[in-house]
Amino acid sequence: MDWQLLSLSFITVFLAELGDKSQLAAIALGGSSKHPRAVFFGTAAALLVTSLIGVLLGQGAAELLPQRAVKAIAAIGFTILAVRLLWFDSEPEEEDA
Repeated sequence: MDWQLLSLSFITVFLAELGDKSQLAAIALGGSSKHPRAVFFGTAAALLVTSLIGVLLGQGAAELLPQRAVKAIAAIGFTILAVRLLWFDSEPEEEDA
């Protein structure tokens, strides 16, 4: 097993998930539930399944497409997201009268 890749993946996902809406949902469910262990196991299972799906889709894309194409698609996607976030306002601002 590649321990460096394992630790890098763990750290990256751990930091990305802090403060995520799934964490906020887990906090809300855990705080209002009489069975916090059930909330823990449910959220852990959900994260494992979504991660499994992501890895399988990534592996499938890597087998079907050349690495250069995958990198180009990712770069174009992130560029489009950045442009939309920086220059396009989704809701017009209301002016105070």
